[in-house]
Order: sequence, then C-alpha cells, then structure tokens
Amino acid sequence: MSAPTTFDDRPRTYEIRTYGCQMNVHDSERLAGLLEDAGYARADDDATPDVVVFNTCAVRENADNRLYGNLGHLRPVKESHAGMQIAVGGCLAQKDRDTIVKRAPWVDVVFGTHNVGSLPVLLERARVQEEAQVEIKEALETFPSTLPTRRESPYAAWVSISVGCNNTCTFCIVPSLRGKEKDRRPGEILAEVEALVAEGVCEITLLGQNVNSYGAEFGDRGAFAKLLRSCGEVEGLERVRFTSPHPRDFTDDVIAAMAETPNVMPSLHMPLQSGSDPVLKAMRRSYRQERYLGIIERVRAAIPEAAITTDIIVGFPGETEEDFEQTLHVVREARFAGAFTFQYSKRPGTPAAEMAGQVPKEVVQERYERLIALQEEISWAENKKQLGRTLEVLVAEGEGRKDQRTHRMSGRAPDNRLVHFGLGEDTETPRPGDMATVEVTYAAPHHLVADGPVRAVRRTRAGDAWERRTAAPKGVPLGMPGIGRPATPPVSSCP
Repeated sequence: MSAPTTFDDRPRTYEIRTYGCQMNVHDSERLAGLLEDAGYARADDDATPDVVVFNTCAVRENADNRLYGNLGHLRPVKESHAGMQIAVGGCLAQKDRDTIVKRAPWVDVVFGTHNVGSLPVLLERARVQEEAQVEIKEALETFPSTLPTRRESPYAAWVSISVGCNNTCTFCIVPSLRGKEKDRRPGEILAEVEALVAEGVCEITLLGQNVNSYGAEFGDRGAFAKLLRSCGEVEGLERVRFTSPHPRDFTDDVIAAMAETPNVMPSLHMPLQSGSDPVLKAMRRSYRQERYLGIIERVRAAIPEAAITTDIIVGFPGETEEDFEQTLHVVREARFAGAFTFQYSKRPGTPAAEMAGQVPKEVVQERYERLIALQEEISWAENKKQLGRTLEVLVAEGEGRKDQRTHRMSGRAPDNRLVHFGLGEDTETPRPGDMATVEVTYAAPHHLVADGPVRAVRRTRAGDAWERRTAAPKGVPLGMPGIGRPATPPVSSCP
C-alpha cells in the first residue's frame, strides 16, 4: 500500500482518541505505530487531522453516549475538511458493530478488538470504494505485540503478557469482547523487555486482564512469579510493575517474587469490587473478604512499604446497607493508598443487568459519597506517613498539570505515589526519565510535595532516550518494539 498523501502531497495526518483501560491505551500505541508505518504523520495539536480514530471502551454505562456525542460534534468538521476519515475501534465497536454506521453514517471504518492491525487497509479501502468498511473478527488475528508500536513515553513502557480474560464476573462485558485469555511465551516477553531496555526504557509494566493467571494456557501455574524474577535479571531495567491481578489467583510465590526481586516495585493494584461475601458471590468473584484481607496482610508482612490500591463498585444489584458496611470495613482494614471507585453501571449483555434488586440511584450516590469520604481520609493519613522520607523519584513528563505555574517537576516514587518537587537555584534540572532524590515536605490525599532542595539528580539512559525523542523530527515512527508508557493510565473496573 502506497503512503497516503493529501492533495498537496503532504502525508495524511491522524489523531487517536482513547477511552477506557490500560489495554486500550496500549492498543492506541499500536494503532499509532500502524498508521505511521503506513505513512501517516501525527497531527499537530492545533491542526485538523485527516484521520480521527476513536479507540472505545464499553465498561461504563455512558460509553456509547459519549462516543455518539463526539461523533456528532465531528460531523461538521468532516464535512468542511475534504477527504477526512473517521474510524471507530475498541470494545464498543466490537459490541455495537451493527449500529455504529447506522447511527453515524459519516463514519468510514469500524474495526474490533481482534483485528487492530487491519486499520490502515480498511482506511484505504473506504477511501477507494467511497463507502464505510465494517470488519469485526471473532477471534484474535495476531498477538498485538507483533504489530508496530508508537510508544508515548521513551522511558517507561507497557508490555502485554496476555490478552483476553477467562473470568465470568456478572458485571463485566470485557471477556465477551476481548475473548478468552491468550498468553505469550516467556521468551517473547523477555525479548521485548530487553529490546525496550536497549532503547533506554528503565520502567516496564506487565499488562494483562488478569496477570497472575498468566501461564494457565501453557500449564505453568507459577509462570507469573518466574516472569517477575526473570525481569529482575534484565540489566538496566530499574523498575517493574504489573496490572491487574485477581485475588483468586494471587499466590504466595508472587508475593515472594515481589519481595525478593529488587527492581519489582513495592506497589500493588488489586481489585476488591466489594467487601461483602454475598455481593462477591453474586458478582461471581471467586474469593471472599477473609481471603482478600489475608492477601493484604501477607503482602504487608513481606513488603512493609508497599502501597496498595484497588477498584470498588458501589450499588451492585442486591447490595444492602449491611453489604455496603462490609465494603467500608475492608477499606478501613486494608488502608488502601488509593481507590478507583465506581457506581454500578448496568451493561446490556451482562448477567447483572438482568438481576433483581437494582439499587436506586439516590441510594447508590449516597453510599458512593460515604466511600469517597472514607477513602480520602485514609489516603491522606497514609500519605502523611511519608513526611520526612527521602524518595528516589522517576521524573515524568505530563504528570503535574500545575507544574509550570508552581515551578515544580513531577514523578513517581517507587511505590507509585505521585510526587511534585521543586528545584533550587543551584539544582541541576533533571530530564524526564532521570531520577531525582527528594525529601517529602507536604502530603495531600492524592499526591506528595517535596519543596526542599533536591538531594541528588541521577542522569540515566532513560533521560538520554527522552532527549533523543524530543530532538527527533515529529511523526517519525518508532517501529516495533518501541518505547514508553503513559504516565497515569486510566483504570477499569476489571478484573
């Protein structure tokens, strides 16, 4: 396929709008890599792109309203921009394959979660045939990690270890849209990690719908712990994270691997969803409160400094006040550093959508506000324990929205807490990807501040990679494997 150009022979430009979980964020990096590999260039922020790609999520109730609202706003832009194309992919496209073009006939391409690699061909086919192209595959065509990738960050990277999910949670539509779990072989994963580190990456996040069931497909229940330990042997890899595990599959060998592998960071995101045993049973979550709190206790015994975060759903069908109080009890006992909290959202096609006992909206809202207030109080108290601590922060790009105004920089501590730090007059300015040693002087519920002098700046190969990246011509594809992880990923309510 020849490189796409406009009437004035410049490369056609693209913009990708991403909604949803980390999987979608990483898929968007692949979509960008595919388009740039096909000759497209990333659009400037203030320019109208020639191609707009929506990478959608279907987890939340208003996902389709949000999509169609954005498509409606884009319609007059397309009508005034000759040759503009619109593509819709991701989970909502997989689910609503037959309705998107009917509701928004100005859409040119609809593709699903299993055929991300088809996008450039579908765009060209739609242009030549002058009609919408809808192509949804029911099974994975090729493991996504084999596709070109245009990473968003040159110092931190997502690495997929599996796709799909074998769980059958009654509130979740993801397994029906992404399919059964497919695991990559350990050698392939480690080869990608080593290639990323060679490019300058210093932090990787192992990514899967349920990372600690990794290995089930090839019959090794200890595969995830072994993978963590193998990552610890990759020279130059300073930080390893993972998301998301499932409490059902969380085993002591993983805790041991976390505690005994120096570059595996002391942070854990483990979804709770509910603290009530009856609600967990109705959700078809195969663990109970006692098991969940037992895992937390063992993690804290092995890794005292670990920061633990979670997902919680409020107002699941049939949830009583007593059930909700059990959730609050677990929050008090677990003392999460942070929680992603969701009001239950009915999703057509899930068993929970048809359950009796749908909780009234006003009750859900009141419980949600109580949960938020409790978690804010705990998060703040836990962050105050960091006062006076000296932390080595991986300097990030785009983490601090107020950094210019406050004359600070931002980054992540080993436990993944967000730290904003000031620079003294005589302080060397670190680059994103460098390490800054700072002392915490202030704590808020969602971040820490270090306004004393920076103790030290350690220039890294990751900072060198950032410097090369910012000096490179805009729109040059990074190829596969590429580099980088968005600094603050969205988190879904799965697993």
